[in-house]
Amino acid sequence: MTTQLLERPTTVTVPDTAGGRFIVPATQGTTTVPAYRVGAPDIQCRYPVIVGEDQVIGRAYRWHRDWLVLTTAGEHNLRRPPKGTPGTEMAAAHLAEQYAAGRIGAVPLDQVLAEAPTPLCGPVSLLHPRMPVNDRNIEGALIAFAGLRAHHWRAVLTGFPGSDNHWYLSCELCDWEGPKFWSHLRGRNGEPPSARRHKGGCIGEDKVRRLIPAYQ
Repeated sequence: MTTQLLERPTTVTVPDTAGGRFIVPATQGTTTVPAYRVGAPDIQCRYPVIVGEDQVIGRAYRWHRDWLVLTTAGEHNLRRPPKGTPGTEMAAAHLAEQYAAGRIGAVPLDQVLAEAPTPLCGPVSLLHPRMPVNDRNIEGALIAFAGLRAHHWRAVLTGFPGSDNHWYLSCELCDWEGPKFWSHLRGRNGEPPSARRHKGGCIGEDKVRRLIPAYQ
């Protein structure tokens, strides 16, 4: 099932790896963990973990509160991070330890970018590929896409991933794009979501309120 939503020109999103935060080396037993940084999420909402200048040792992503990593050894579910620990930090530390121990390899960033999917020019699927096709998920997806239309968001690659999974979206009011949670975009207690919309404040809260009927 598909939804006839949100046409988008073919542009490729490149992670801002230069903006990642370096983590200083540490020692785990007799193994020295290399310095690493977490890059910006790609179009699949996967955060690259990078050592050196451009060697990707794995990508981390969230699915239903669990954090998973994708490496040269395959996919591995790390489950939920300890309370107070961001999932990206838990995943990055795990990857660095695995790399230092020789259990996983590194892939050049250029190769990772070359293999990344490109944004769709036409409709996206109604549901994310990981979402089971059932009445509940279809109903939730239709509600979510109606909310995206009303608040000027575009789905870039996949359909509805659930309320609390990262969904890579593009703002139709400015040039921002990145991962969002539908649970943050649908508002609470009958109120519309924050008019700030995303990091950077979009076009300004006053203009947002004037352009979107839900705020009036």
